[in-house]
Amino acid sequence: MSNEEVLAFLRKNVISVTCVAVSIGIGFVLYYRNDNLPDAEKVLQSRTQEGELLAANIEDAHDLKEQHAALVAANAAISDRMIRVGQLAENMQYLYRLESDTSTKLSDPRQLSWNPPPKNSPKTNFTAIGFGLTAQGDYNQVLDLLRKLENGEHYCRVISLNLRPQSEMRGGPMLLSLTFELLGTP
Repeated sequence: MSNEEVLAFLRKNVISVTCVAVSIGIGFVLYYRNDNLPDAEKVLQSRTQEGELLAANIEDAHDLKEQHAALVAANAAISDRMIRVGQLAENMQYLYRLESDTSTKLSDPRQLSWNPPPKNSPKTNFTAIGFGLTAQGDYNQVLDLLRKLENGEHYCRVISLNLRPQSEMRGGPMLLSLTFELLGTP
């Protein structure tokens, strides 16, 4: 076949020859790019996950300012209920207010010694401060003291409690020995 015959054939069958050339080109491209397909799928999957995460964050962020304000208010309310370790007089004043509110007689109110956490322990904003007391009063007064401790202005956890009658007389005065912790800041 001569060059003129080849050119004549190509001019007669332009569409067929073009389709065959394009098919061969696509075949070569697919053959050489086939190795990159798994990597491209991984990239697509990771970007899809990132996009879904961003869409979820955008959807959830519409009331973020209100949630932040609520958390700040809750943190302020918690901080207002904390006692301070070094303010012994104010801490004891709380116990004396309980005594006057409940009409009990506190005979041995004391703040227990506080030891700071060890140096290697994780840092916390709050610490438990121990207290001990012995109260005397009738049954209702002693229960009122416990209720006021439980629902009082500070967060309280009772460690030990010993309630016994002071005398054998029924309905007589009760003696309460109590050890508890109030949540505070160092």
